Amino acid sequence: MGYELRAVIAGEELLRTITRDVPAARASLEQGLALMPMTSDLFDSATNGDTTRALGFWGLPEGFDGRLAAWSAGGPVAFVEAEYFGGVGEQRAAVWDDGALVLGPLGIGEDQGFPVAGSPISQALRRLGAVARAGGDEFSAVGLGRHRHSAHWVG
Repeated sequence: MGYELRAVIAGEELLRTITRDVPAARASLEQGLALMPMTSDLFDSATNGDTTRALGFWGLPEGFDGRLAAWSAGGPVAFVEAEYFGGVGEQRAAVWDDGALVLGPLGIGEDQGFPVAGSPISQALRRLGAVARAGGDEFSAVGLGRHRHSAHWVG
């Protein structure tokens, strides 16, 4: 079974505020965080038609990083993506805060292990204030394993 995630993650109140003008859904995570999945509808509404991969992400529409930077004036905002099948895959993450890219983009390819600092997504979540539980990581601590596909986060 596979796992796929493309999403904006931020503090719950911040994400509620910044997504008022975006045709998207939000889902609550643990530790006061929330996510907005980058569904195909959201991607289509946010893209400017350019097929360039913004910052090396597959699911980040060209130019959307500017919106993430603007949103981060209210607090840190992350964009994360992961795709795994049969334990093999890749993930990327970046964090904006106070209008600037402050972490990443970080990426791990199919044949690479996680660095000592943790997976790119766990590092981004840590920057958002998430705390790992004993024997786990930030990814698990906030509940990102709850759904296996981005679209399933939408009610």
